[in-house]
Amino acid sequence: MTDPASFRKARGAFFTPATITAYLAGWAIRAPSDRVFEPSCGEAGFLLAAGARLRALGTPVERLEAQLQGVEIHPASARQAARLLAGQGMRAGIEVGDFFERAPAPVFDAVIGNPPYVRYQSFSGEARARAQRAALAAGVRLTGLSSSWAAFCIHASRFLRPEGRLALVLPGELLTVNYAAQVRRFLLQRFARVRLVLFDTRVFAGVLEDVVLLLAEGQGGAPCFELYQAGSPDALPAPDAPAWTEHHPEDGQKWTPALIAADAFTLYRHIAAGPGFTPLLDWGETWLGAVTGNNAWFSLGRDEAARLGLAKDDLLRISPPGSRHLQGLVFDRRAWEGLVAAGAAGFLFHPADGSDAAVCRRIDAGRQRRVHTAYKCRVRSPWWRVPMGAVPDLLLTYMDQDRPRLLTNDARVHILNSVYGVTLRPGLLRLGRELLPLAFLNSLSLLGAEMVGRSYGGGLLKLEPREADMLPVPSPATLRAAAPLLRAARPAVEEALRAGNAAGAVAQVDCILLTGQLGLDDGEIAALRMARALLSQRRRSRGKRRAEGARDT
Repeated sequence: MTDPASFRKARGAFFTPATITAYLAGWAIRAPSDRVFEPSCGEAGFLLAAGARLRALGTPVERLEAQLQGVEIHPASARQAARLLAGQGMRAGIEVGDFFERAPAPVFDAVIGNPPYVRYQSFSGEARARAQRAALAAGVRLTGLSSSWAAFCIHASRFLRPEGRLALVLPGELLTVNYAAQVRRFLLQRFARVRLVLFDTRVFAGVLEDVVLLLAEGQGGAPCFELYQAGSPDALPAPDAPAWTEHHPEDGQKWTPALIAADAFTLYRHIAAGPGFTPLLDWGETWLGAVTGNNAWFSLGRDEAARLGLAKDDLLRISPPGSRHLQGLVFDRRAWEGLVAAGAAGFLFHPADGSDAAVCRRIDAGRQRRVHTAYKCRVRSPWWRVPMGAVPDLLLTYMDQDRPRLLTNDARVHILNSVYGVTLRPGLLRLGRELLPLAFLNSLSLLGAEMVGRSYGGGLLKLEPREADMLPVPSPATLRAAAPLLRAARPAVEEALRAGNAAGAVAQVDCILLTGQLGLDDGEIAALRMARALLSQRRRSRGKRRAEGARDT
């Protein structure tokens, strides 16, 4: 009997559909004498496919045990794998243990499998240390944010003969996250040819992450990677199919551009790198709001603060937790007052000291609810005083279904970690507060958000702080030149946003900035919009399918 699904998920074990195991084994194994290694064999899905492939090529069944080898850290899965192989008249050499403790020997013609996927938050301690040492032995230093698959992929390659083939199921993060830059670089340096298969539909039921099939072979440095977008696991390409497209990424950069038309990416890169646009970092510093340890306890509504007898000096005005209320171009005092009047938690418990009677009662109540035991509370003294940054000049949402929203903080409120703050450089303060949120509503910046961000569970677009820094926004010189027209267009843009017509608002800003200032024609702007729509639609449609799948289970 196998272990429960919750246990498998905890160690990152997701068993692969037979169509994919057969496809990868069929590609990677070329001769009846090939030796095959599966570094995380689970319940023998890949070993069964490899055995079937070898038998189809003419390998005698009695030789399979010598040619098929695997490693599995979970003893019950290893025993089940042996039973399943035996049921098909096959045997394999399966070692029970940690793959990262196995010394690499480049003796295999094919390494195939589905590495465990454990996020960095759960991938810690000695297990992480062993994985990082294994990657470092291959010359790759992974960051602390790396999930388990990254080191697994690198270590697995060291078991291949020089002309061997690596066929793995990897998370779509390979293309889109910063921490995978070292993996992307390694693959192109180690292998002579790197191909990827992406899917428009989910491969693993109940799993939010996208997957990609990696087909890497030979050695000597690949000049590019090749991509094939399949509708589903039932529409996998032949290795010689004409629909593979070549992509030549810059060193270490994300491979997200491979998902859009080449001419659109060339145009995007040309404009983003030109004088008309600049990274958001050039305007100022982007930072995450305060981490309280328990937003529900630290944030208060006006009525609750009054009931507790807290004085004005014991509270800070904050943008209420979450970001749904941040719409339009400006978050002003009137909007904040409206939220608070409706019961939103617009205040943060933030006394200067713990001597006041009402403050003491609140602190005692927090201890009774064990608020002080949360990690962020435990590591600060006193636990009830939340370190706060300055009041930001701009507010930037970073987890959105449609697009990031940039607003001027006219309410002058502090922020929690559900939103980013932007502190503008002194010389750009006035211009940035007035016009940057309006100018951000252009097709190139919105495409940039899809390019530098990543798809998150449920189809959300998420920006990490360093990704937000890279958002392409109009340069100060562009904004100064376009300021009169932007000011004149502001009422119409705001009206379009209030009416839910974001496309109309973007079209007006595009006319001023992309056409008027940069000289783009209608076809070029349409290319940028289509590229953004493709990335957005791909992200959101997968999120919709995930939600439908969750309802079905």
